[in-house]
Amino acid sequence: MRAGAELRRVGRIDRRALLVLGLTTALVTAGCTDEAGSVSASPSASASPPASGESGSVSASGEVSRTISQPVVPSRIPVAPESERVDLTMPTFSDPTNVTNPLFPVSLQESVLMLGHVDGKPFRTEVTLLPETRIIEWEGQRVETLVSQYNAYLDGRIEEVAYDYYAQADDGSVWYFGEDVFDFRDGAIVVTEGTWLAGRDGPAAMIMPGDPQIGDVYRTENAPGFVFEEVTVRAVDEQLDGPMGPIDGGLLAEELHSDGTTEQKIFAPGYGEFYTSGGGDVEALALAVPTDAISEPVPPELTALSGGSLDVFDTAGSGDWKAASATVRDMEAAWATVRGGNVPRLIEPLMEEALRVLARTVRSRQAAAARGAAIQAARSSFDLQLPYRPAAEIDLARMDLWAAQLLVDEAAGVVGGVGADAFAIDYVRDRIRAAVDARDLTRINTELGTIQVAVVDEDLALAAAAAERLRRTLAELQPSA
Repeated sequence: MRAGAELRRVGRIDRRALLVLGLTTALVTAGCTDEAGSVSASPSASASPPASGESGSVSASGEVSRTISQPVVPSRIPVAPESERVDLTMPTFSDPTNVTNPLFPVSLQESVLMLGHVDGKPFRTEVTLLPETRIIEWEGQRVETLVSQYNAYLDGRIEEVAYDYYAQADDGSVWYFGEDVFDFRDGAIVVTEGTWLAGRDGPAAMIMPGDPQIGDVYRTENAPGFVFEEVTVRAVDEQLDGPMGPIDGGLLAEELHSDGTTEQKIFAPGYGEFYTSGGGDVEALALAVPTDAISEPVPPELTALSGGSLDVFDTAGSGDWKAASATVRDMEAAWATVRGGNVPRLIEPLMEEALRVLARTVRSRQAAAARGAAIQAARSSFDLQLPYRPAAEIDLARMDLWAAQLLVDEAAGVVGGVGADAFAIDYVRDRIRAAVDARDLTRINTELGTIQVAVVDEDLALAAAAAERLRRTLAELQPSA
């Protein structure tokens, strides 16, 4: 799991400077693409013959196979012998963005939600395939890679964002070409440790073999000093408990880290990384589309839950507790109906808890707490709607919730919280850019730009005013109920 170790990094750099850095880097991570997201360089080329001094072999057909030069690994790391490795032969990439490997189907993943806990705190990740691709040069090949955005939130605050670069080789294996990583504390980027790129910091790394077998060993990150992970397959064809029922064909693995610790990882067909645990931390897949997509209209009860949550956010803010109480009762009735159906098992307890807190805080007329609980209830409601609606619509709703959270943090005078909310809005914006027209994107960018400047100047009132306008814009972009 990326987060378990990385969330423990510490470091402080000037908050103002790093906020500005983050606002610019978020827009340039998909290098080698134009504004529309299309590749501005040629696709990948075939591997060239081995250079002088490189090892290689010739197959019966006369094709040359090259061996990937391996970096030196410190002797303290108990790595497997090379005879067990399946990632030593140089891959070729004829159609790298067409990822068909069922255990790492990144090219098919529109939106993935994972839930769990890290350091005893609630942990949430949203993984989204972006429309951009990126060309990366490695060992004489120019490989077009997919760009996947990983957003991690710890205890309700943005904690890490990464842009991961993947490509599938001709033998069906999937390779990891690097990542751009941003770690946050108190609303600012504090470190970018963990950033690496194939060809610059080390070789590309196999993230999933084409036909994994028990005992296979491969390095999913292979740049000691930057990043290092070695995976050993422990079981295949396992049955797993999925979001909506049993799943066959699961892969169980053990991942070795550079500090000698290990994590247990599970991969599932149609989902990819499915479950990770280590050191008491857990990250588990809650829902993914299109794998869990449902070709039916959104149940009215789910719409009642999300709409009711947003209504309570407003009525609690205005002090209309009678209206808020009535809405909560309607939401509880809607949830009783939803809960009686097939609800994703990891989202159900979060919805239950959000409604309990919402009812309690409305009864006690705690405005700030009730508005926070309304945001949590809305977030789980929209998660439950993900199988029924386009992912971009859900992301627009998630952006609105971060703008609402900014209003709560502004009212409480939490400067770091407002900064964190601004970053969260910014990164969700990356996911919806291709789904809205140019005029609407300009409207979103205008308000987001005002929020960003206000955060740098610590002008919370200006940030809140722009967040209110952004919410009105986003409401116009959502389909009518």
